[in-house]
Amino acid sequence: MYCVQCEQSNKDGCSVKVGSCGKTETVANKQDVLLRVMLGVSVYAHRAAAKGAHDAEVDAFVPHAWFTTLTNVNFDRSRFTQLIHRAVEIRDKARGLAERAGADLFGLPEAATWDPGSTPHELAEAAPMASVHRFMDRDGPSITGLRNLILYGLKGTAAYSEHARVLGKDETQINAEFHRISAFLATDPTDLDALVAESLAVGALNLKVMELLDAANTERFGHPEITNVRMTPKAGKCILVSGHDLGDLKAILHQTEGKGIDVYTHGEMMPANAYPGFKKYEHLVGNYGGAWQDQHKEFDEFPGAIVMTSNCLINPEVKGYADRIFTAGPVGWHGIPHIENDNFSAVIECALAQPGFATDAPEETIPAGFARNTVLGVADTLLDMIDKGDVKNLFLIGGCDGARPGRNYFHDLAVATPKDSLVLTLGCGKFRFNREDMGDINGIPRVLDVGQCNDAYSAVQIAVAMADALDCGVNDLPLHYAISWFEQKATAVLLSMLHLGIRKIHLGPTLPQFLTPDVLNVLIETFDIRPTGDPQEDLAGMLEAAA
Repeated sequence: MYCVQCEQSNKDGCSVKVGSCGKTETVANKQDVLLRVMLGVSVYAHRAAAKGAHDAEVDAFVPHAWFTTLTNVNFDRSRFTQLIHRAVEIRDKARGLAERAGADLFGLPEAATWDPGSTPHELAEAAPMASVHRFMDRDGPSITGLRNLILYGLKGTAAYSEHARVLGKDETQINAEFHRISAFLATDPTDLDALVAESLAVGALNLKVMELLDAANTERFGHPEITNVRMTPKAGKCILVSGHDLGDLKAILHQTEGKGIDVYTHGEMMPANAYPGFKKYEHLVGNYGGAWQDQHKEFDEFPGAIVMTSNCLINPEVKGYADRIFTAGPVGWHGIPHIENDNFSAVIECALAQPGFATDAPEETIPAGFARNTVLGVADTLLDMIDKGDVKNLFLIGGCDGARPGRNYFHDLAVATPKDSLVLTLGCGKFRFNREDMGDINGIPRVLDVGQCNDAYSAVQIAVAMADALDCGVNDLPLHYAISWFEQKATAVLLSMLHLGIRKIHLGPTLPQFLTPDVLNVLIETFDIRPTGDPQEDLAGMLEAAA
């Protein structure tokens, strides 16, 4: 195997039998094969779309299949065999669609006709042809790195698209653009300028997808409201829901009503507590635990059933809770029960069989719900505070958390920010500092939790609205960015920010290993991306630039 898609990968990529995330060589190889076939699907879908032809089944399968290949999502080798077989069928369907539409099918790239085989031996033999590293010697590390930037950006975009799709939001134009970029990638392009341009096209696409997901969440569950979220447990039977999928949380809450089971969010699911559509469920009692990398300790100590709805699963067999954890949607682990058709009855039975929390812990809460609707609802107050000098700077500090040393940077930066500044945060990176008492300004908490990582759309809308109100560009605002990078969703969000022309982003604690120094220099020179360094020195530079 060879994998460099996340921060957990080794310096020269995970090229061992088991990756740093726990992914086996067999699973990694099958993911590569699946993606190569999926590029072929998009070749045909793109050519069909040029003739005005689309297929809902093809468009629905694509984001789900891509999503399964993200870091810490699916480790189930049998599921990937099934997905590859289904992908070949979907590719055939897409070809038929293109043929019936009268599309030009000359000059097809290899991914459109490639036969990976069907047996385990054949799939293993096919894997080297699908590896992201296969043309490294021919094309060099910079071209390979840029192709990976597009590939991993598309993975993140696909994940957000799938989150929207399962909530009933899907757009033909978004699907068509995803196919177009994927079809471009299927040609194994080598033009550096074209690769940079398509990377930014991924960012533009992801912005539209995040807007679609925002609409899916808010139309279904209402706009988040300022909410004090309980962070300590209550006595009783319990279910812990981790991940990002609000639809799964809704189904679990509905199916557990009246059964004497408390439901807790975990990790990226915590912002759900601020949505009106979830507040009506009295047995949604708060959040338990923090970011994904601590789940071995937190899940081991949680006395109930656990559901993983999206990315960030870690090997559940290590700490012995494999008998009470379940997967849903794109998530999978070999031998762990997988929920189908939103039927969580097995989870409920498991929760009732577990001891639950024996006593109430002392209540601790933190504020959440500062998404775009909330913040823009008090925009006049905020702008007045800026005009009077009560608020001199704003910081966006958030993104993915992780276990690698250096992530205390984001805690240290946040707590060091001046008392006359506000800190917007999102993603699981917030757990580095969201329990710190950083005070308030005129009654407004200094730490404003915007939501999940996909709620970067909310943060962008806040920044754009403020720039418009102050009659300046986004880069002219006293707004500073410190983004913690970890995996492919963060790659997609970063590309969206670059597409918008946002500059001076402090990115860390390490930079993506799939980008070479030459490519990084292009991004640094073009967008003034700044690797994170000493938090006090970085903060001083930010404040000096805003003075």
